[in-house]
Amino acid sequence: MVSELYYAGIGSRTTPYSICGIMTEIARMLNLEGYTLRSGGADGADTAFKNGAGDAWEVFRPKDATPKAVEEASKFHPAWDKCNDYVRKLHGRNAQIILGRDLSKPVDFTMLWTPGGKTIGGTGLGIRISEHYKITIKNLYKPETLKEVLEQYNIERLYDELVQEEARRLSL
Repeated sequence: MVSELYYAGIGSRTTPYSICGIMTEIARMLNLEGYTLRSGGADGADTAFKNGAGDAWEVFRPKDATPKAVEEASKFHPAWDKCNDYVRKLHGRNAQIILGRDLSKPVDFTMLWTPGGKTIGGTGLGIRISEHYKITIKNLYKPETLKEVLEQYNIERLYDELVQEEARRLSL
Protein backbone atom coordinates (compact mmCIF):
# COMPACT_ATOMS: atom_id res chain seq x y z
CA MET A 1 0.00 0.00 0.00
CA VAL A 2 1.38 3.39 -1.02
CA SER A 3 1.35 6.06 1.66
CA GLU A 4 -0.52 9.29 1.09
CA LEU A 5 1.17 10.91 4.10
CA TYR A 6 4.60 12.42 3.53
CA TYR A 7 7.00 14.57 5.49
CA ALA A 8 10.39 16.02 4.67
CA GLY A 9 13.09 15.16 7.19
CA ILE A 10 16.02 17.39 6.31
CA GLY A 11 18.67 19.55 7.91
CA SER A 12 22.28 20.28 8.56
CA ARG A 13 25.08 17.75 8.46
CA THR A 14 26.15 19.35 11.77
CA THR A 15 22.87 18.69 13.61
CA PRO A 16 23.71 17.99 17.28
CA TYR A 17 23.69 14.42 18.55
CA SER A 18 20.74 15.08 20.89
CA ILE A 19 18.61 16.48 18.07
CA CYS A 20 19.56 13.58 15.76
CA GLY A 21 18.35 11.19 18.47
CA ILE A 22 15.04 13.06 18.65
CA MET A 23 14.73 13.00 14.84
CA THR A 24 15.21 9.24 14.79
CA GLU A 25 12.55 8.72 17.47
CA ILE A 26 10.09 11.07 15.73
CA ALA A 27 10.66 9.21 12.45
CA ARG A 28 9.81 5.93 14.23
CA MET A 29 6.57 7.40 15.51
CA LEU A 30 5.67 8.94 12.16
CA ASN A 31 6.30 5.57 10.51
CA LEU A 32 3.77 4.01 12.89
CA GLU A 33 1.29 6.76 11.96
CA GLY A 34 1.66 5.84 8.27
CA TYR A 35 3.98 8.65 7.14
CA THR A 36 6.68 8.21 4.51
CA LEU A 37 9.92 10.15 4.91
CA ARG A 38 11.38 12.14 2.04
CA SER A 39 15.00 13.15 2.45
CA GLY A 40 18.33 13.57 0.73
CA GLY A 41 20.31 10.92 2.60
CA ALA A 42 23.12 13.23 3.75
CA ASP A 43 24.95 12.77 7.05
CA GLY A 44 23.43 14.41 10.12
CA ALA A 45 19.71 15.20 10.09
CA ASP A 46 18.84 13.28 6.91
CA THR A 47 20.45 10.09 8.19
CA ALA A 48 18.88 10.50 11.64
CA PHE A 49 15.40 10.62 10.12
CA LYS A 50 16.11 7.69 7.80
CA ASN A 51 17.37 5.61 10.75
CA GLY A 52 13.90 5.78 12.31
CA ALA A 53 11.73 5.60 9.20
CA GLY A 54 11.78 1.81 8.79
CA ASP A 55 10.98 0.93 5.19
CA ALA A 56 8.85 4.04 4.66
CA TRP A 57 11.29 6.42 3.02
CA GLU A 58 12.19 8.01 -0.29
CA VAL A 59 15.72 9.34 -0.64
CA PHE A 60 16.41 11.69 -3.52
CA ARG A 61 19.93 11.99 -4.93
CA PRO A 62 21.25 14.54 -7.43
CA LYS A 63 21.01 11.94 -10.22
CA ASP A 64 17.25 11.77 -9.53
CA ALA A 65 16.70 15.45 -10.29
CA THR A 66 14.57 15.95 -13.38
CA PRO A 67 14.89 19.04 -15.59
CA LYS A 68 11.51 20.17 -14.21
CA ALA A 69 12.78 19.81 -10.62
CA VAL A 70 15.94 21.77 -11.43
CA GLU A 71 13.82 24.51 -13.01
CA GLU A 72 11.59 24.62 -9.92
CA ALA A 73 14.63 24.89 -7.63
CA SER A 74 15.99 27.80 -9.67
CA LYS A 75 13.01 29.92 -8.59
CA PHE A 76 14.07 29.70 -4.94
CA HIS A 77 17.87 29.95 -5.01
CA PRO A 78 19.32 33.43 -4.38
CA ALA A 79 22.42 32.90 -6.57
CA TRP A 80 21.40 30.35 -9.17
CA ASP A 81 23.81 31.76 -11.75
CA LYS A 82 26.72 30.79 -9.45
CA CYS A 83 25.65 27.13 -9.20
CA ASN A 84 27.33 24.55 -11.42
CA ASP A 85 25.36 21.70 -12.97
CA TYR A 86 25.94 19.29 -10.07
CA VAL A 87 24.84 21.84 -7.45
CA ARG A 88 21.76 22.64 -9.54
CA LYS A 89 20.88 18.92 -9.48
CA LEU A 90 21.42 18.89 -5.71
CA HIS A 91 18.89 21.68 -5.42
CA GLY A 92 16.59 19.97 -7.92
CA ARG A 93 16.45 16.94 -5.67
CA ASN A 94 15.66 19.32 -2.77
CA ALA A 95 12.59 20.44 -4.73
CA GLN A 96 11.61 16.77 -5.16
CA ILE A 97 12.00 16.14 -1.43
CA ILE A 98 9.42 18.85 -0.71
CA LEU A 99 7.13 18.47 -3.73
CA GLY A 100 7.49 14.80 -4.72
CA ARG A 101 9.27 12.99 -7.53
CA ASP A 102 7.16 14.66 -10.22
CA LEU A 103 6.50 17.83 -8.13
CA SER A 104 2.80 17.04 -7.77
CA LYS A 105 2.56 15.65 -4.20
CA PRO A 106 3.92 18.07 -1.59
CA VAL A 107 4.84 16.86 1.88
CA ASP A 108 2.40 17.47 4.72
CA PHE A 109 5.13 19.19 6.74
CA THR A 110 8.87 19.79 6.80
CA MET A 111 10.86 18.96 9.94
CA LEU A 112 14.47 20.09 10.17
CA TRP A 113 17.33 21.62 12.12
CA THR A 114 19.58 24.42 10.86
CA PRO A 115 22.46 26.20 12.63
CA GLY A 116 21.10 29.26 14.37
CA GLY A 117 17.65 28.45 13.01
CA LYS A 118 18.73 30.17 9.79
CA THR A 119 17.56 29.61 6.23
CA ILE A 120 20.89 28.44 4.81
CA GLY A 121 22.37 25.80 2.52
CA GLY A 122 20.38 23.12 0.75
CA THR A 123 18.03 23.01 3.71
CA GLY A 124 17.42 26.72 3.13
CA LEU A 125 16.12 25.94 -0.34
CA GLY A 126 13.75 23.36 1.19
CA ILE A 127 12.59 26.00 3.67
CA ARG A 128 11.93 28.57 0.92
CA ILE A 129 9.99 26.05 -1.18
CA SER A 130 7.98 24.97 1.89
CA GLU A 131 7.20 28.60 2.73
CA HIS A 132 6.12 29.33 -0.84
CA TYR A 133 3.74 26.36 -0.88
CA LYS A 134 2.52 27.12 2.66
CA ILE A 135 3.83 23.83 4.05
CA THR A 136 4.27 23.79 7.84
CA ILE A 137 7.93 24.04 8.86
CA LYS A 138 9.17 22.67 12.18
CA ASN A 139 12.74 23.84 12.79
CA LEU A 140 13.96 22.01 15.87
CA TYR A 141 16.62 24.66 16.48
CA LYS A 142 13.88 26.99 17.69
CA PRO A 143 13.21 26.37 21.40
CA GLU A 144 9.43 26.83 21.13
CA THR A 145 9.23 24.41 18.20
CA LEU A 146 11.43 21.85 19.92
CA LYS A 147 9.31 22.06 23.09
CA GLU A 148 6.09 21.65 21.09
CA VAL A 149 7.44 18.61 19.20
CA LEU A 150 8.82 16.97 22.36
CA GLU A 151 5.42 17.35 24.02
CA GLN A 152 3.52 16.22 20.92
CA TYR A 153 5.47 12.95 20.80
CA ASN A 154 5.85 12.65 24.59
CA ILE A 155 9.65 12.39 24.41
CA GLU A 156 10.82 15.14 26.76
CA ARG A 157 12.63 12.59 28.94
CA LEU A 158 14.47 11.08 25.96
CA TYR A 159 15.68 14.54 24.99
CA ASP A 160 16.98 15.20 28.51
CA GLU A 161 18.88 11.89 28.42
CA LEU A 162 20.36 12.65 25.00
CA VAL A 163 21.47 16.13 26.09
CA GLN A 164 23.22 14.63 29.13
CA GLU A 165 24.92 12.00 26.96
CA GLU A 166 25.98 14.67 24.48
CA ALA A 167 27.49 16.75 27.32
CA ARG A 168 29.43 13.71 28.52
CA ARG A 169 30.76 13.08 25.01
CA LEU A 170 31.89 16.70 24.65
CA SER A 171 33.71 16.63 27.98
CA LEU A 172 35.87 13.61 27.02
